[in-house]
Amino acid sequence: MARDPDTEREAMVRRHLAGRGIRDQRLLDAFRAVPREAFVPASLSDHAYDDGPLPIGLDQTISQPFVVALMVEALELGPDDVVLDVGAGSGYTTAICSRLCARVVAVERLAPLAEQARARLAALGYDNVELAVGDGTLGVPDRGPFDAILVSAAAPHVPTHLVDQLRPGGRLVVPVGSTYEQELLRLRRTAAGTITDRLGPVRFVRLVGCDGWPD
Repeated sequence: MARDPDTEREAMVRRHLAGRGIRDQRLLDAFRAVPREAFVPASLSDHAYDDGPLPIGLDQTISQPFVVALMVEALELGPDDVVLDVGAGSGYTTAICSRLCARVVAVERLAPLAEQARARLAALGYDNVELAVGDGTLGVPDRGPFDAILVSAAAPHVPTHLVDQLRPGGRLVVPVGSTYEQELLRLRRTAAGTITDRLGPVRFVRLVGCDGWPD
């Protein structure tokens, strides 16, 4: 029997996202709209709707759908928000965010991945996305400040340059820890500083450009 990506996508949303506690209906609809199979290597398209990470080349991965949903839900995106996506990879998380906000600025350090993601997003019609090649730890100061920042790689500490690029009330979601033990954090910028929420353990590749790793 031929595979039906639409059916598999809906099953993923119901079983792995809504079934595990993701409640934001706009977010669930974004996952229904974005074809994950277009963001993974063709040889792995049969596994596009498995709830797990997949390699995308150059020792990078596309994150597990539930983890993407958890991170994006924590950003609390509104339709007028401007978002910075650090570590764009294949562009999947960028595409999800683009369905929820006014504009996404994405940055990817590895030029071959960035070029592929840029072409892919353009071909699929995601026209409120800008993708740049650069050091994500520095953010994109000339495109900020941002309402929300998502970091899809782990850092040993919260990158201060990214906090500085948040608007008042802005949210930063980032995995922080060591190579093998990381915790997903959400920081909210306030007039008095930042408020941090701990969202649970995760496992990401290292954010290239960060120093101070404990291991």
